[in-house]
Amino acid sequence: MIRVALADDQALVRAGFRALLDSAPDITVVGEAADGREAVRLTAAERPDVVLMDIRMPVLDGLAATERILADPGLGGVRVVILTTFDLDEYIFDALRMGASGFLVKDTEPEDLLQGVRVVARGDALLSPNVTRRLIADYARRPRRPEQVVRLDGLTEREREVLALVGAGLSNTEIAERLVVSPATAKTHVSRAMVKLQVRDRAQLVVIAYESGLVTPGWVD
Repeated sequence: MIRVALADDQALVRAGFRALLDSAPDITVVGEAADGREAVRLTAAERPDVVLMDIRMPVLDGLAATERILADPGLGGVRVVILTTFDLDEYIFDALRMGASGFLVKDTEPEDLLQGVRVVARGDALLSPNVTRRLIADYARRPRRPEQVVRLDGLTEREREVLALVGAGLSNTEIAERLVVSPATAKTHVSRAMVKLQVRDRAQLVVIAYESGLVTPGWVD
């Protein structure tokens, strides 16, 4: 059973998500929070598999709550998914950099939301291609701050190539087809890149691919 916590300041939004999630035989909602501080407390108490986190909340916003949750070594197994509108919250990229496992648009189709929770619960990143392209394109137009420069010296040429393909949104199977290797080999390269770059999941690899300049929007078909 996948255990989910909901954090959103709108009671109606929480109620809608809860009804949908609880209708799935393999998902249960273990608690709700109306602000970021409550979300941190709820996560520490319940240790859910996935937290669906709104960004714009009172007391403590979702970005700060996400940072606290993901910085807690006792909550290493918790995955955070950011909830956003299609207009895109400007802080989503920062949330992904902190270790959030992806994001969901609030008006996503019900089955897509359920599948997204399952994807994140099994350890994969949730990066909707359409929204990701818009987010990355917007981010890439902004000047980089010095602390955002990422060095890839520790990666092999193949690992850099794989990182670029992850940044472009390709799955392990698609990477394997592109490089003419087995899916298992592609997965191994991805895992090694994660270890060397000290990131917790695929979403952070996407961030690094763009912050390092290895990938730019639209570079791959």
